[in-house]
Amino acid sequence: MMGTAMKHWGATRIRTGMVVAAGCFALAGCISLGGKAPDELFRLTAEEPVPAGTTVSGPLTDAVVVLDPEADRSLDMLRVPVRLNASSLAYLKDGAWVEKPTRQFRSLLAETIRARTGLLVVEGGDFEVTGKTRVGGRLLQMGYDAPSGAVIVRFDAMLSRGASNNDIVTKRFEAVVNGVEPKAKPVGAALNHAANEVVRQVADWVKGG
Repeated sequence: MMGTAMKHWGATRIRTGMVVAAGCFALAGCISLGGKAPDELFRLTAEEPVPAGTTVSGPLTDAVVVLDPEADRSLDMLRVPVRLNASSLAYLKDGAWVEKPTRQFRSLLAETIRARTGLLVVEGGDFEVTGKTRVGGRLLQMGYDAPSGAVIVRFDAMLSRGASNNDIVTKRFEAVVNGVEPKAKPVGAALNHAANEVVRQVADWVKGG
């Protein structure tokens, strides 16, 4: 009797262990240690892209060099900031940038300057020390403003010219899209439109300056 009971108890433990193990495997398929992926991934795309086949050439020293904009930590990440009031921030639910917004803004600015000016344009990197004309600045705001229900993009641009880059001019540019629902899809579309409006203003400033 004792031997039979021990065998039954051992078989029960094996079956229980198999059930627990199966449950663990099932649970592992339902969770992600990296957190839930956002429903929407935002990317800035040019509303005025350079046409295919366009060719621009010239000395590298004559190129317009577009630099990475500076930004505080609320913008130097993939989450989209939501301003709750003058001193409080949150982050948009179910939406995130596919790449840091500062880098995307630089590429959008470079593409738009090319399209609207016809100038030779390069982006950052090793070109920073060779171009006589440099465009940079600080991205102050690119997110959702909850009190006004608007998306705001604000950029302090800096333009320097000459071999020594000592002749510097700064100007603030801003675009606001009102009446935006605090949801990922409309916020993403509004961010793209507002960013395009700002870079168009900057491109025309570079051309006229």
